[in-house]
Amino acid sequence: MAEKLRAISLGGLGEIGKNMMLFEYGNTLLVVDAGIMFPEHDMLGIDLVIPDFTYLRQNARRVAAVIITHGHEDHIGALPYLLNDVLPASTPVYATRLAGGLIQAKLAEYPGREALNLRRILPGESFTVGPFRVEFLAITHSIPDGVGLALHTPVGVVVHTGDFKFDYTPVRGGQPGFARLGELGAQGVLALFSDSTGAERAGYTPSEAVIEPAFDRIFRNAQGRIIVATFASLLSRVQQVFDAAQQHGRAVAVAGYSMVKTTEMARELGHLQVPPDLLIDLGEALRLPDERVVIITTGSQGQPEAALARMAEGTHRQIEVKPGDTVVISSTPIPGNEEGVARVINRLIARGAEVIYPPLMPVHVSGHASQEELKLMLSLIRPRFFVPIHGELRHLHAHARLAERLGVPRENIFVVENGVVLEFARDTAQAAERAPSGNVFVQGSGVGDIGPKVMAEREILARDGFVIAVIPVNPDTGEPNGRPELVSRGFVYLRESGELLDRAAERAWAALQGSGLRRRQAIIERAQDALSRFFYEETRRRPMVVGVVAQRAG
Repeated sequence: MAEKLRAISLGGLGEIGKNMMLFEYGNTLLVVDAGIMFPEHDMLGIDLVIPDFTYLRQNARRVAAVIITHGHEDHIGALPYLLNDVLPASTPVYATRLAGGLIQAKLAEYPGREALNLRRILPGESFTVGPFRVEFLAITHSIPDGVGLALHTPVGVVVHTGDFKFDYTPVRGGQPGFARLGELGAQGVLALFSDSTGAERAGYTPSEAVIEPAFDRIFRNAQGRIIVATFASLLSRVQQVFDAAQQHGRAVAVAGYSMVKTTEMARELGHLQVPPDLLIDLGEALRLPDERVVIITTGSQGQPEAALARMAEGTHRQIEVKPGDTVVISSTPIPGNEEGVARVINRLIARGAEVIYPPLMPVHVSGHASQEELKLMLSLIRPRFFVPIHGELRHLHAHARLAERLGVPRENIFVVENGVVLEFARDTAQAAERAPSGNVFVQGSGVGDIGPKVMAEREILARDGFVIAVIPVNPDTGEPNGRPELVSRGFVYLRESGELLDRAAERAWAALQGSGLRRRQAIIERAQDALSRFFYEETRRRPMVVGVVAQRAG
């Protein structure tokens, strides 16, 4: 029986971020991207979310290469957890020059994980890994040096777009490679895996160049300091800030660890053009007159630990936002971050700053193709089979409807979830079994040690608080010998609820007294059950009740 090409997504289907796709043929497995996802609002305490690497652990010996389409966090952020921990550090990582620099900077943040077998490939070049010939396709996105992929396999050509839009006037980097995309379509493409994030948006996504007039107006009218918050890896936007600052006679300082590191690296690689005296130290900038200063910072997604959020809270150790400052938030919230962004905006306004953000002014454009560009990609590639990727379920279905309207048969379109294995032969495709997939939570230095049960407990604690019941037992007999002592946090205000807790303790003692229970766990469970019932009857709330046994002489 002939071998089939298998494609498995470990992230990026039915969600924004955590992008990771596997392609395997015979004994060779390729990993395309390894990204993170921002935690959703109910993922309490979680720093970031990475894909479940179980399938890769099971097949680590077959992994021949990791291929990166571009340097955004949702495509490279999980590499520190993938390399060394799951795959050998010697595993080749193929990326463009800028993406490679961002990967090196990312791994440098994780001591002991700096080892990297990096292979830099230019758009338009190709390389061979086992039965695959991998071609880097020139595309445009909101970061320079982004690429799509043409995987030349024994069963046919597969095109993976990466994140893309068709930008005819990009701030940095070349234009999209329409000619090569059309050539591939004319030669025959087995399957297209295409970015779906903008599939609900009609028309065309504006070019990055449309932001320049908005920046010019802001810089011309601002009387005090200008603080611009954006993604550290959104280098086209950073370049636009430098250009506007130079035009209007302002110096630029950079705040936020990732922004500082990324800016340094991009200048070294030639992806940021900065005149010698334009970029200055933050301390020096704060000594200049306000009307001569621009600060570029991280935190456009409202992350509590980022520089902009600390400015809004008044806890940044160097920058204090004040009346006269103009703060530009040059991004739109990633789904799940809306509340955090709104909170930061409100607190900046409360400090007297003028805050500019979409839709007040066009200070951000998407890096993802809208419907007309998605149609153009489908028309150029003309795939036999189509798989929408990178987006929530509604985006995937919207993209599938577009493909069907352009003539792709419904039975040849696969809207699938993470973990579904797609198998391709020369003329057929089908969904097969499922591979392990899901979310792995990262908090601090812990990876995967927080599961659904812990998250459920955190939700209870956040919603209803907890009560600890210290249950005295006779050291000789092990039987309960007194009323439990209750300690509450986040449930009721103790000064005003002493009578409630007294009655609760009496209810627990009534359940224990004369029970004859001697086994500690049985005593704890009886007390917890009695207290839980009492609290719900009295308050219609369900605090977490934790029982603890303590010996006390009768």
